[in-house]
Amino acid sequence: MLLFCPTCSNSLTVSRHLNTGQNALNCPTCPYTYPITRRLFERRHIRRKEVDDILGGEGSWDNVDNTAVQCPDEVCGGERAYFYMVQIRSADEPMTTFYKCMKCGHKWREN
Repeated sequence: MLLFCPTCSNSLTVSRHLNTGQNALNCPTCPYTYPITRRLFERRHIRRKEVDDILGGEGSWDNVDNTAVQCPDEVCGGERAYFYMVQIRSADEPMTTFYKCMKCGHKWREN
């Protein structure tokens, strides 16, 4: 919570009041002092924004090509997988290829 001086409109800082030893809100530029006699707080619940799935979400594997590639899952042994390529790093780096096995649905990527 940020409070401002009613005299000069500067932000008030918390420090010890010279006479009483209590905490007080003091203005750094003028002699304004407001002794704190009760607990001051403000609570706000901030609603987080929804994050979009940058790789397409549920429909990301619709209308993608497939290729002959070995599934890394040793139990499956699938020979073909869907794939798509995305440039997720800088332009001088190669594209990242995402795969999904057509047999077992296992997903993996290669840089």
